[in-house]
Amino acid sequence: MDIEIIVMKLVVGGGSARSSAIEALRYAKDDNFKRADVLMEEAEKVIMEAHELQTEMIQNELKGQKAEVGLLMVHAQDHLMNAMTVMDLCKEMIEILRKPKERK
Repeated sequence: MDIEIIVMKLVVGGGSARSSAIEALRYAKDDNFKRADVLMEEAEKVIMEAHELQTEMIQNELKGQKAEVGLLMVHAQDHLMNAMTVMDLCKEMIEILRKPKERK
């Protein structure tokens, strides 16, 4: 796969997952946990696809098939890791918001 295509898939996947997680948190703030859960599931699916691509690149490098690492790839990796961090934080915040609702 061409390096530019890989970069774009990582950037788009990371951005999409991050956006879904933020949107999920907004729904949770409005007590719509059903929609929040759906959006987080969507984010998980998208981030897993991007992460699988990243893992494939790592495995290829271990086999001696190194990819060119330029500024675009660094940018793509930043997007992916940022999305993963945002998702982790949104999951925690959604659970914090959910707890008082479950006690009622």
